Amino acid sequence: MTHTIQRLPAVKSESGLSRSTIYLRITQGLWTKPVSLGPRAVGWPSGDVAAINAARIAGKTDEEIRALVVKLEAARKAAA
Repeated sequence: MTHTIQRLPAVKSESGLSRSTIYLRITQGLWTKPVSLGPRAVGWPSGDVAAINAARIAGKTDEEIRALVVKLEAARKAAA
């Protein structure tokens, strides 16, 4: 499985969300936190973006998406 990191413009395009909405959802627990790529660069694993988009498309509730975000972030730590 390939792991790619998407920068903000790609995440915005794929999710249809604005920058401010993505960061709002991070604070609400509805989007995963970005990973640091350097002192001034962040991105999101493409699998995280795809999983959250799929959950939204499937009509999952905010609570179900919060649980998914927790699971995705825990999987990152386990893989490290």
